[in-house]
Amino acid sequence: MVSARSARGLDALNALVASSQTGFGAFIAVYLTAQAWTQADIGQALSLGTIVAMISQLPAGALVDAMRSKRLAVAFGGIAVALSALLFAASSAWLAVLGAEALHGFASCMIGPAIAAVSLELAGRAGLGVRLGRNARFSSIGSALAAVALGAIGTYVSGAGVFWATAVLMALGLLTLRSLPPPAPELHTAHIAEETRGLPGAIWALLDRRLLVFAVCVGVFHLSNAAMLPLVANEVTRSTGAIANLVIAACVVVPQAIVAALSPLVGRTAESWGRRPVLLLGFAALPVRGLLLAIGADPTYVVLVQALDGISAAVFGVLLPLVAADLTRGTRRFNLCMGLLGLAVGAGATLSTAVAGLVADRFGNGPALLVLAGVGVVGVLGLLALPETRKSRPDAPIAGAFGADAR
Repeated sequence: MVSARSARGLDALNALVASSQTGFGAFIAVYLTAQAWTQADIGQALSLGTIVAMISQLPAGALVDAMRSKRLAVAFGGIAVALSALLFAASSAWLAVLGAEALHGFASCMIGPAIAAVSLELAGRAGLGVRLGRNARFSSIGSALAAVALGAIGTYVSGAGVFWATAVLMALGLLTLRSLPPPAPELHTAHIAEETRGLPGAIWALLDRRLLVFAVCVGVFHLSNAAMLPLVANEVTRSTGAIANLVIAACVVVPQAIVAALSPLVGRTAESWGRRPVLLLGFAALPVRGLLLAIGADPTYVVLVQALDGISAAVFGVLLPLVAADLTRGTRRFNLCMGLLGLAVGAGATLSTAVAGLVADRFGNGPALLVLAGVGVVGVLGLLALPETRKSRPDAPIAGAFGADAR
């Protein structure tokens, strides 16, 4: 049974980590533009972060699996994120920015799976779905509030102030680790020798048909999803001009509100219905959204359609670690599995922008959105080949997060 203090601490940890991560991405582009960086240089810097993140997914997951204390893994990742923010705040020199991007790329691959592992350790097998729903709710709330606060700091204080604030948010997040209990004693050690075969052997032992099917579906989902909002932003900017930023902000905030509202229900439903029905619902919302966005660019219409993104995001945010936990039941490879799925996410998202850009340049934004919707249909069909991963006994033990059976 998770104590109320630990539950609240994990809520706060998710909110503050998500708030801190909001300080990266678009805020970096704005900051570097104000520092007279060219768009080509900004693109190269951001690409480095993406490349490092993709390369780091599997090693970071294996590192977290090897650490007995997942709280310590969260702390290491959080400190690295904070240091990355401080590097941005202190200097816009080329080497400082590249170092910050590389550090942030690796740290992000570590901290997300580590928080999921802490959640599994605290909630156990029976409560994992509900706990992941709460994680997604508080992460969404943190991201939305941080976007407003950091935007105000960047506008009225300074661009560097965004990153000082980002570092402070992460420091506050790390303080919440004190409310979490220490890891349970290792009850089973047979798996430890199994993990000494090295990363290639661990990956090979992890792979099975279910994981491969799910990883492909995850990659296809992001191949369909990642470029949709940028394409819509381009179309909205052409049609609305001065209010485009407000429209795009609403397109981000509305899905976050949906995620915050739905995530706990998604977690409970996944425990009662099973994983695959909920996954099908979330994946099916994606091609419907792409089709609707292809037929209209009125600002109000676009914002309303973006609510479907909140449904997909809520399902994906809860079910990705939940299915990973199912697939690694009885092993010490939960975080390695999360790394593999994270690699599929990154590959799909990277390919999405390239494919959508080529189609949009040749045929226009509407046809590009239709192509992305078609890819989303492929993802839905792919899920039909995924067997249900939930065991019939919801309280069955699982060791994937920390090497001992969850209680």
